[in-house]
Amino acid sequence: MHRAWFVAAVAFVTILGAAAFRSLPGLLIDPLNDDFGWSRGTIGAAVSINLALYGLTAPFAAALMDRFGIRRVVAVALSMIALGSGLTYWMTAAWQLLLCWGLLVGLGTGSMALAFAATVTNRWFTERRGLVTGILTAASASGQLIFLPLLSWMVEKHTWQPAVVTVALAALVVVPFVWLLLRDHPADVGLKPYGAQEFVPKPAPVQGAARRAVTVLFSAARTGPFWLLAGTFAICGASTNGLIQTHFVPAAHDHGMRITAAASLLAVIGVFDVVGTIASGWLTDRFEPRRLLAVYYALRGISLLFLPMLLAPSVHPPMLFFIVFYGLDWVATVPPTVALCREQYGDDSAIVFGWVLASHQVGAALVAFLGGVARDVFGTYDMVWYASGALCAAAALMALVIRRRPAPTVVAA
Repeated sequence: MHRAWFVAAVAFVTILGAAAFRSLPGLLIDPLNDDFGWSRGTIGAAVSINLALYGLTAPFAAALMDRFGIRRVVAVALSMIALGSGLTYWMTAAWQLLLCWGLLVGLGTGSMALAFAATVTNRWFTERRGLVTGILTAASASGQLIFLPLLSWMVEKHTWQPAVVTVALAALVVVPFVWLLLRDHPADVGLKPYGAQEFVPKPAPVQGAARRAVTVLFSAARTGPFWLLAGTFAICGASTNGLIQTHFVPAAHDHGMRITAAASLLAVIGVFDVVGTIASGWLTDRFEPRRLLAVYYALRGISLLFLPMLLAPSVHPPMLFFIVFYGLDWVATVPPTVALCREQYGDDSAIVFGWVLASHQVGAALVAFLGGVARDVFGTYDMVWYASGALCAAAALMALVIRRRPAPTVVAA
């Protein structure tokens, strides 16, 4: 077996560990409200900072990986996640929640974002890139699957503090594996990338990581496809991390459902997210990514319009159908989005995707905050579900109008 698959396996486990924290915010909204009296808007603001930094850090992290190597950046990022979530145990004021949960963990998870997956895929693979992207994207869902039921049980039985300690330890345990097993480039071990016909030498470290990230942004921002990709992915983040991951558990609790039952439904989303994302990667290798994106967003928007009618004190078959369907579609958008970035922007695609991912997290941050505010003002989440469904319909139309990159002109000798 090619070494690239072992590197992909380490990357999968690494993203899995970082995903442990991202499964926690929706479980803590009600406990923190009960213990400290903080409003859902205040708690949502901390989640918003985390989600925004998760996205805004990604392009700089991709550039830092070109400068210092994947292994060093990822090890530092996991340590920051462990530090931020561990310090949350002793917080007593809202500003400490913003600092630990928002700033530290946001920077750490941002360095572990999907731009990391894109960097690993671009360096180690020339074939099966769509499939590998789908597998690494599914790692985040797998982390949710593993940790969410355990964390929800801890929160319900032993309050929220043991849950944040568990997250800190989970991120810390992954660090040795990254340092010992992850390698920056196939040339480090004398190999060609998987599927490559020729040996690819390791490029020299790129100086000025921050300047390069900003330069790539300005270059991409002059093209129409960048804004369409960023807009669609912002809606993707708004309708997943910002909406369902953050607010589904408290919304279900508003209708009388137990927290552990609602958290288990999110875990089921994680199960089918793995299936849907890997399948999407396989489809992206074979079908037009623009059409795949349009189908994914359209179906997601339709499902959100039905959600207010499905929430109830107990789990019933129509709710299970929604959970399975939403899980299959959760981040199925990532492989075709990465493929379109690669098609449009070539060697800079990992950094461009980092900026596109930043828009994903900005969208998620806005809905995480505005969803909490809407709940405080209206006493219900219904308006949030309907507005998100309409946004998904807009994203489907935007995906269809992304132009193809012209094929290079071959000049006859």
